[in-house]
Amino acid sequence: MKLRAALAILLGLLAPLGSTHASAQEAWPARPIRLIVPFAAGGPSDIVSRVLAPRLTAVLGQPVVVDNRAGAGGITGMEFVARAAPDGYVFGLGSAGGLAISPRLGRGTPYDPLRDFSPLTLGVAVPEPLVVPAALPYRTLAELVAAAKAAPGRLNFATSGPGSMPHLAAEQLMAAAGIEITHISYRSGGLLATAVLQGEVQMGFADLPVLLPHIRAGTLRPLAVGAPRRLSWIPDVPTMAELGLPSVDASNWHGFVAPARVPETILAALHRALAGALRDPEIARVLHEQGAVPGGNSREEFAAFLRSENEKWGEVIRRGNIQAE
Repeated sequence: MKLRAALAILLGLLAPLGSTHASAQEAWPARPIRLIVPFAAGGPSDIVSRVLAPRLTAVLGQPVVVDNRAGAGGITGMEFVARAAPDGYVFGLGSAGGLAISPRLGRGTPYDPLRDFSPLTLGVAVPEPLVVPAALPYRTLAELVAAAKAAPGRLNFATSGPGSMPHLAAEQLMAAAGIEITHISYRSGGLLATAVLQGEVQMGFADLPVLLPHIRAGTLRPLAVGAPRRLSWIPDVPTMAELGLPSVDASNWHGFVAPARVPETILAALHRALAGALRDPEIARVLHEQGAVPGGNSREEFAAFLRSENEKWGEVIRRGNIQAE
């Protein structure tokens, strides 16, 4: 009897702790949530995050605060997300560079993109057209490829740095078309576009938002896009697949991830909020104006996409023996 009485007292003491723990879990979110952007304010991922944050705040019932943690080409911010407590109060918007390219370059990254994150959804895809100066005679990709084959190594292509998306896209083009063109590295997409505009180089891939004003002004000529389908901004420009080069499959992208081991219920809630915001017509319109294609796919689809992007760019990097700066 004494044992039973003691057990009853002990259970009575523990019961409130159990109910408190359960209520704490059910109460999420009980405080502001940080959305880590691994780049400085004003860049593509920052713009996307600030477009979505008010809608996420309204849906989740707590402020979603954009926290810019720039450094090391997006690695610093993603490392912060990977090391954050798995309680749902930190998640991030990583880029193709931070989640699929840098991990395959040189020493890699201080996190494993496939092990240390919980994929949530694709945020946006940012197409990468191939452009040439309008002053050059090349009006089709076939003409450009023929010129490159006629003079191996003589034509130059601009990138925003070794291992950048424009660099890897050009490596794909060289492998697919059987051409040799010379890499000229610049420090940003803006400088890349300027170099092509001024004729310092003969071609370059770059994010559509960087190129679109010049395309519309008629100073840059797009020859092809490495996207699955034609783009509504430049609908007359064919895809690489239409031109017989389906392996040139290069689009930049930004995707939402949380730390590994975040509880399933919280991941599901974050995904619902993000996917709902990305499918909102007004938000989609704003993102489209920025030259981005809204995402919002399932967690499983985004996880599969992350794996395929790591495999694809890892192979391009190995094949081209590409080294980080």
